Amino acid sequence: MHEAAALWSVGQVTAAELVDAACDLLVAGFDGLNLATLAGVHTRHADEEVPELLEAALKDVGLSYHPRGSHAGQEAAITIMASRVLAGLLPPLDLAVWAHSTIGHYRLALAERLVELDDVYDTLEYTDMTEQDINDEILAEARRIVGRPEPTSSRRRRP
Repeated sequence: MHEAAALWSVGQVTAAELVDAACDLLVAGFDGLNLATLAGVHTRHADEEVPELLEAALKDVGLSYHPRGSHAGQEAAITIMASRVLAGLLPPLDLAVWAHSTIGHYRLALAERLVELDDVYDTLEYTDMTEQDINDEILAEARRIVGRPEPTSSRRRRP
């Protein structure tokens, strides 16, 4: 639900998917009147009703709410997407493309380097970088975003 709510705030998850996530939480044993109300929304009415119910439902289960289009939501979403790259669930380049298309230039400092790396990839033939170099930089950015140190074996030695 945490991931779904954060990704909803940047337009990557539908309101109906949030209703499904609320149902999953109830089945998993979580409780709360607001959560149950959210889970009871008919998917046909999700776009209208979910925005009004989501904040209270998330509070029922101790999760943060991020309004649509908010910087906090963008930060949460980029952190989730970076975590997916580090878990091997998303190719590195897809993170840069996602950051560029979803957040864009100069909107969120946390994502700016990823957006720039997507631009570099688009002009790869004019640089001395390889696709692997860009993937390595994206992985380093993903680690920075989620607060994980770079593995010792891949750290470059500096003269």
